[in-house]
Amino acid sequence: MGTTSDLSEAFLNAVEQAAIACGHWKGKGDKNAADQAAVEAMRRCFDEVPFDGRVAIGEGERDEAPMLYIGEPLGSMVGMPHATQIDIAVDPLECTNNCAYDKPNAIAVLAAGPRGTLLHAPDCYMDKIAAGKDLEAHLSLEGDVAYNLEQIAHVHDKPMSEVKVVSLDRTRHDDLFRTIREVGADLHLLGDGDVSGAIWAAKDDGPFDVLLGIGAAPEGVISATAIRGLGGIFEGRLVFRNDEEEARAVDMVGDDLTRIWSAKDLCQSTNSIFAAAGVCDGYLPGVEFSKDCAKTTSEIIDVETGHVHQRQRTHSL
Repeated sequence: MGTTSDLSEAFLNAVEQAAIACGHWKGKGDKNAADQAAVEAMRRCFDEVPFDGRVAIGEGERDEAPMLYIGEPLGSMVGMPHATQIDIAVDPLECTNNCAYDKPNAIAVLAAGPRGTLLHAPDCYMDKIAAGKDLEAHLSLEGDVAYNLEQIAHVHDKPMSEVKVVSLDRTRHDDLFRTIREVGADLHLLGDGDVSGAIWAAKDDGPFDVLLGIGAAPEGVISATAIRGLGGIFEGRLVFRNDEEEARAVDMVGDDLTRIWSAKDLCQSTNSIFAAAGVCDGYLPGVEFSKDCAKTTSEIIDVETGHVHQRQRTHSL
């Protein structure tokens, strides 16, 4: 039985092909068409991959998605003895709106790990904090916003005005933004894409010190996989908009709904990888088209080794 990293090339190809497919829809104002193109391209890539794969996080817990739906079997060795059993969490087009209007940070992304090691996160919100490894043991969702920002200023030995916070630009964050501004930190807002924001915050050379705020729970699992490989901090706590979401969460993760999930809780094995390819410029350069080819920039993070590898590749069209 092989390892997840043995399939790295296949996973990189999947995100690159998804990026190319939806890249044709950049700036055309049709987010649904862009998303469908990415889903179909990524799904095709898995047909010949020699593994017994399963979608742990996919195109919707409640949607009747035709492909890459939760629980869908993938690969050319489904059910075969001694096949490598892998779960994947996919977002074939993270930031559909950004692709539709050619705004920054749209990516094709996935995380993969041994069967049962990626949390089957419910389709709800998650309050998140993400930062680099130098802030380990200094930050937590158990602390309030002001405390966490003070810890960053202290550990990084810089004034509060130079503490850079990234967050999704949402009205649900009005109180969060008020606190950040009151303590004097430097707030940067993303229209969409807290996977990119979380990874930026966790990288040693990233532009931000910390990601704060509420985003989608499934994307939290993907972010946590990358950040576990980077050695950074990620914590998440589920947030529910209604009783229906809470009831589904009990079925999926148990009744301890107030717990704080660490990166190791969400991605439970070091035998895991994160892969992404840029669609629009941002965290990764976006896909570039010429007359008969497309150039992609992709990145893979090996959780076990911590190795981060970016590559540029030209694909014939």
